Amino acid sequence: MIRKSGTLVGLALGVFSIFGAFFLEGGSVKALFIMSSLIIVFGGTFAAIIIGFGLDKFKDLFMLIRMAYFPRQFDMSRIVDVFIELAIKSRNEGLLSIEKDLNKFGHYFPKKMVKYVMDGTDPDSIYNLAQMEMKAMQERHYSNIFIFTKMGGYAPTMGIIGTVMGLIMTLANAGADPNSLIKNIATAFIATLWGVFIANIIWLPIGDRLKKCHLEEKNLMEISLEGVLTLQSGEIPSVMKARLLGMLPQKVQLRKLNP
Repeated sequence: MIRKSGTLVGLALGVFSIFGAFFLEGGSVKALFIMSSLIIVFGGTFAAIIIGFGLDKFKDLFMLIRMAYFPRQFDMSRIVDVFIELAIKSRNEGLLSIEKDLNKFGHYFPKKMVKYVMDGTDPDSIYNLAQMEMKAMQERHYSNIFIFTKMGGYAPTMGIIGTVMGLIMTLANAGADPNSLIKNIATAFIATLWGVFIANIIWLPIGDRLKKCHLEEKNLMEISLEGVLTLQSGEIPSVMKARLLGMLPQKVQLRKLNP
């Protein structure tokens, strides 16, 4: 909840800082929300994404935005606790006794890896399977992140295109009322404002959010793999705890060691 509210606070602060300054300098809502500028910036950016990545990827855009602002939560500390619990039970009652406790993980990856152990899969095969899945996940995630990085580059360019078009129209009407020409010039630059704003407050931060989500899921998978291999090797629970806690942030380690 804190992370979600922090994201929304950051977004609100960005909007307030940029548009608030605009209004403080005497700007008006009518001058800011010019439909032609919005169409050029948003329509041009979306068109470039469809051309470059295909319509299927574009359809996933809004789902990815939702994932960025409302990401899945990974409780790494809870994952470690479950592995330690399973290690204790496995030593006392045997490896097969832990099957009914696998749902405690709350995530599919560690559950699947432990099932490989119970099926008798050798450690090298488990490691290779996990690495293959992590590599596939990284390629999938980075392809999604790349879309927003490209959008962060397209949007300002589309804003410049809108500005150039506005200036061309202004020059084409040279000799008309000077006040009207000055107003048209100001209107032309609104497209650049929208392009730069959308790129730096919306698209690029979404890419950064998705990178953060990727790193958290990768950390979950790495901890799970270490826990599975440690469980398979029959290490005592205290050793497993030390190894897994060493993969968590220091503040989490201190909280787990000094509850």
